[in-house]
Amino acid sequence: MLSRAAAPRRSFIRRGSAAALAALLAPWARAVPQAAAPQKVLRYALRVAETGFDPAQISDLYSSTMAANIFDALYAYEFLARPVRIRPNTATALPEASADFKTFVVRVKPGIFFDDDPAFGGKRRELVARDYVYSIKRHFDPRWKSPRLSSLENNRMLGLDELREAALKGGKPFDYDREVEGLRALDRYTIQFKLARPHPRFTDELSDPAVTGAVAREVVEYYGDKIMEHPVGTGPFRLGTWRRSSLIVFDRNPTYRDVFYDEEAPADDPLAQAAVAKLKGRRLPMVDRVEVSIIEQPQPRWLSFVNREMDVIEQVPEDFTYTAIPNNKVAPNLAKQGVYEVRYLRNDDAMSYFAMENPVIGGYTPEKVALRRAIALAVNTEEEIRAVRRGQAIVGSRSSRRDCMDTTRRFAARWASSAAPSRRRCSICTAMSIATAMAGASSPTARR
Repeated sequence: MLSRAAAPRRSFIRRGSAAALAALLAPWARAVPQAAAPQKVLRYALRVAETGFDPAQISDLYSSTMAANIFDALYAYEFLARPVRIRPNTATALPEASADFKTFVVRVKPGIFFDDDPAFGGKRRELVARDYVYSIKRHFDPRWKSPRLSSLENNRMLGLDELREAALKGGKPFDYDREVEGLRALDRYTIQFKLARPHPRFTDELSDPAVTGAVAREVVEYYGDKIMEHPVGTGPFRLGTWRRSSLIVFDRNPTYRDVFYDEEAPADDPLAQAAVAKLKGRRLPMVDRVEVSIIEQPQPRWLSFVNREMDVIEQVPEDFTYTAIPNNKVAPNLAKQGVYEVRYLRNDDAMSYFAMENPVIGGYTPEKVALRRAIALAVNTEEEIRAVRRGQAIVGSRSSRRDCMDTTRRFAARWASSAAPSRRRCSICTAMSIATAMAGASSPTARR
């Protein structure tokens, strides 16, 4: 089993001056003349097509990135803070946690409203505690087949698994009105969570708007199975136009509350410090419209940026690395145009593995083990990073490899306890080979 040590580095290149966009990836905007008044428009391209905008049904990175600009979670990460910090978003403060970290009480800020929508019958609709209760319950409703269900089940909120089982066994609609001990609205603005086991970091689970963002029950019932194309939230943007796998347009939410840019830049990041100095105190969002195009092929995506059709390119295509950032610095011709880059480590692992049943390299005899070890030792990770990955990677650290080994061992042990005896040895040894190879040779980087 052989690990291809690779820790791809992602590069964002932006043209022009930074102007923070409430939650979208690229904080830059340029003025575009309009009939009435100039609008600030951000043009951005995705590498992969979106699937939709319903938190209960999406799980892919790109749909989640888009949905995060429409919906609000109770908490949010401070964008620039290092080390990372969580702050209240629609909550009034961090949760009140019990001493055993099994009970959490969260209060929702009064005066936050959903974007206007026909589902509300012409009335303004305030965000309240029951909206978060309903939105989390939706992941447990078999109707929506939530891809996030397993991660939410791991929190062990009391009563939700039983509520789901009742719907599955009875073949009846999920009972949203049935109160469960683990997730309750104590009053209009107060939510109580009760867990079966301690979870000191439970606040993290309430910080992703693409998972636990508030969705109004009236909207889901109004649009039914078409809810993926009719997102209505309390976030800074609303969905304006959607041509599947082609173009997504977000317009500023005119009912968005007063939120102002208030980030804290790390002392060792001059680019972030300059942005904070310029943007401090500005009202969010700072752009009026975001136009997101789907350009899957690397060459047209790069050319759209070079030709000023896009304001941001997320992860420079590998084929154009030497053109864009020779020696890991922005090319002079691009720098003269005001193009700059932001680099960070991605939390990616790249590895390859041996087919343990292959007659040439598989098997568990001493000579086969020696053969696999020799192949692994022959891999030149540094040369792979230079030639294949164009310098956009680093060799993984010992600690990251050790974590990978520990995870693999735990997985193998759990699998062995339940696997058929005839399959145990092969699968366990395959898993351990992966871990060993990673420990001896290879690769990760840093997130989502």
